[in-house]
Amino acid sequence: MAAFFSKNKKLILAILFTALCLFIWRVGVHIRLPFVEFSQGTTSTSIFGFLDIFTGGALQSFSILALGISPYINASIIVQLLQMDIVPQFAEWAEEGEAGKEKLNRWTRYIALFLAFVEGLALIVGYKVSYNYQFFQYVPNTEYDIFTYIYMALVVTAGSAFVLWLADQMSAHGVGNGASMMITAGIIASFPTMMTSLWEYFLGSKTGTYYTDGVLQWQGILYYVLVLLLFVAIIVGVVWMEGLVRKIPIQYANRPAASRFAGNQDSNIPLKLNSASVIPVIFASTLLSFPTTIINFLENSGKTVSEWWTIVFSFKKPIGFAIYIILIFIFSFFYSFLQINPDKISDNLKKQNAYIPGVKPGEATAQYISKVLFKITLLGATYLAILAALPMIVGLIFTNLPSSVQIGGTSLMIVVGVAIETFKQIKTATQSQDYRGFM
Repeated sequence: MAAFFSKNKKLILAILFTALCLFIWRVGVHIRLPFVEFSQGTTSTSIFGFLDIFTGGALQSFSILALGISPYINASIIVQLLQMDIVPQFAEWAEEGEAGKEKLNRWTRYIALFLAFVEGLALIVGYKVSYNYQFFQYVPNTEYDIFTYIYMALVVTAGSAFVLWLADQMSAHGVGNGASMMITAGIIASFPTMMTSLWEYFLGSKTGTYYTDGVLQWQGILYYVLVLLLFVAIIVGVVWMEGLVRKIPIQYANRPAASRFAGNQDSNIPLKLNSASVIPVIFASTLLSFPTTIINFLENSGKTVSEWWTIVFSFKKPIGFAIYIILIFIFSFFYSFLQINPDKISDNLKKQNAYIPGVKPGEATAQYISKVLFKITLLGATYLAILAALPMIVGLIFTNLPSSVQIGGTSLMIVVGVAIETFKQIKTATQSQDYRGFM
């Protein structure tokens, strides 16, 4: 045991550092925003929905870390979009290697802080005028003017900046990607509450749906087991789907046949089935949540307008659900082709004197890669749509399911994906130590 710790001392310290950063973050989640105190009313996450998952519940509790890492995620997506010749300077930096990457990262942080301030101000002012969702109440006998709102927004912005700094420290000195680890920790933190709510819904309350005269019926036990098995099946399915890769074989024109003994016979272009990851679901849920949230914050909106808006944009209504699935497909194709540029891959292959067997170099290669990418993205988008729809389908089957049971397939996909990448990083670190010891 002592030999193991001494051999993997650096890795163990990195794991402990990551755990310490996550502990500090979880402590910050429970520090509430100034001038806001807890209200004894019924709480619900419906106003925040899917987005609250990424903050580990900080958004629902109006914490100083309410926005968490989400402004940085949005800023990263914006910067990637701006690199598509929308801002020529960003496009140039994208081609400059590490130096350009550093400049883009700096601008990403600037945009993230700006978004954090705007989102924080909108959240605070919107909550103040809201009449449907009184989770918390402002401290009485306090005068609230524009400077108070700006101060509170600055506190939220500082919280996001701290979370971003903490994520950077985790990436530099810990294990895994700091931002991904925080999102994953936020999702995992809601698991105990979800399991407790499921137990109470199916088995715990003697006045519940599955009790008759205080006696638990067999349906409650059966449905509880089926729901647990469903979550296990989703995890297994996500692990399998996340590992699927379509490999396009390539060959090099001026490389001798003997080079196959050096391991070059397996050269290929790997294309993941779900190259867009969970980004399409985030985009789609954000777009659909925004109009509903605005309507809820407007006191003077009529009931008819609010009901019509809910029918169109709510995930739980047929029209809103259809729009949600369509948006997932659209963003899946958009982001996949943004991440993987067939023309650029074709040019790189041509520069390296490489080609795809049976396909002419140049435009034909780009078209072939586009065709393959389109097919696997269609499968990946279907996979994402099924994952996103599962929690809603379960909610329709089991009515009045507790609001805390919101961990859907997409959340499990994030957890599984981060776990796989972190495991690979740890495995690589241990193997490199073995090689150094051998040498």
